[in-house]
Amino acid sequence: MPVIKLQTHINAPVQDCFDLSRNIDLHLHTMKRKKEEAIAGVTTGLINLHETVTWKTTHFGISVIMKVKVTEMETPDFFVVEQVSGPFKWIRHYHGFKVSNGGTLMVDEFAFCLRLGWLGKLASMIFLKYYMQKQVQQRNQTIKHIAENKKLKPS
Repeated sequence: MPVIKLQTHINAPVQDCFDLSRNIDLHLHTMKRKKEEAIAGVTTGLINLHETVTWKTTHFGISVIMKVKVTEMETPDFFVVEQVSGPFKWIRHYHGFKVSNGGTLMVDEFAFCLRLGWLGKLASMIFLKYYMQKQVQQRNQTIKHIAENKKLKPS
């Protein structure tokens, strides 16, 4: 089971980082190149505890629909998003936020398991872990940029 652990320091208040991280519009902005759409559930604004969003996108030339749910939330310390249905066997993405050096330390722990048994494990090890890590890093850099420049809405 691949686990991606990232830490991003942001010179902005914890609450701003927490809200940007659960902002559907910001997520869509960061995934513009993938033409991702929010097609059901919460499709704009902030997602909250027990709410869902269904994403439609294309990865590796394959159309993907995935429904996720916020399963845990402690404002503004953390929230957890898990796949309800979609291409993975399961996904769990922990988003944590801590006051650090006058700003926020944003912590991501992204764990996933592909279907397809040993073939899925091989694909995860060879390329998917790196691909997913790059997606989360790009998203975090966008959150950092928006939060630090006091542009609290994605442009």
